[in-house]
Amino acid sequence: MNTDVLPDRATAPAPISGARRPAAPGLRGLLWLTLRQNRAVLWTLAALLVVVAADLVWIHVVIRHTVGVLKRTGCYEPETWSDARCWTLLSPINRPNFWFVSVLQPAVTAVPLLIGVFIGAPLLAQEYERGTIRLIRAQSVSPVRWLAARLAVPGLAVLVFSGTVASLMTWVWWTDVVHGQGAFDPPFQFFTYPALGLAPVAWSLFALALGVLVGRLVRRTLPAMFLTGALVAAMHGIIRWGRPYFRPVVDEVTALPDRATGLGAAQPPNAWLIDRGAVLADGSRVSSDTCLFSDRCDNATAAWLRYHPVDHLVPIQLVEAGILLALTAVILVVVFRRIRT
Repeated sequence: MNTDVLPDRATAPAPISGARRPAAPGLRGLLWLTLRQNRAVLWTLAALLVVVAADLVWIHVVIRHTVGVLKRTGCYEPETWSDARCWTLLSPINRPNFWFVSVLQPAVTAVPLLIGVFIGAPLLAQEYERGTIRLIRAQSVSPVRWLAARLAVPGLAVLVFSGTVASLMTWVWWTDVVHGQGAFDPPFQFFTYPALGLAPVAWSLFALALGVLVGRLVRRTLPAMFLTGALVAAMHGIIRWGRPYFRPVVDEVTALPDRATGLGAAQPPNAWLIDRGAVLADGSRVSSDTCLFSDRCDNATAAWLRYHPVDHLVPIQLVEAGILLALTAVILVVVFRRIRT
């Protein structure tokens, strides 16, 4: 990453007498410098955004076309898919579904980690490692002002990129997967949840800020990149552990499943099952794991379920995004306080 030096106002040539001096030359110079330093990041994010958007539009078009064909031929309902003709007409939907669920969702889930490692961590670590931070401090621009501009360009780029990708992913998932045929993708699955709604945006901004802080503290590029990746991954694990508690679960008692049909004791479609078990004759509850290894459930009278319905997706993401954005704000305050030293 190239680092250019701002011209010192003290040594800059004096303006010609009578000429009108441009307004805020330092601001324009600082923005020019920041854009120049981040041009590789901006071009990379723009190229990735075009590729992801093209893939998602292709998925939407193929699925919409296939669904239209199924409806016109009377093959839209799942019970008709046993017919060889209907199954042949349905087959074109498999490739876009596979690409969306097995390729794009894991890729979008990994984006925040990559942003923290390759954009956030080197941002300040390279300045300290190369010693260019001393040149920056020698300029007329204050360190706080320089850091604000230095963070604004990649931060805005990450916000636009992650917000656009999240919107397109959510649109395709809601329109063509959940309310379409031929795909099963509940929102609380491992790779589905982080690719939808507010999650990509909040995680991307948090990872960027965390990488900047790690780079400021470590002051070496490669160690900062590795440590940022480890911390973002660890934070994912912590948030995933606490995610079931971000909203009270639905506790429901249902009829026991019929052994012949298997019906009963099932959570609603697209729900996130937290726990399940059996209600004994004395009213006590045992988990499903206990039923597997003992005969205590032979006299069970009902089944119990604890789950998050699909309606809890947005409230849970709001809580998670609030936590991440609050941590992001705290990290930025620490970075700005320590940039003077």
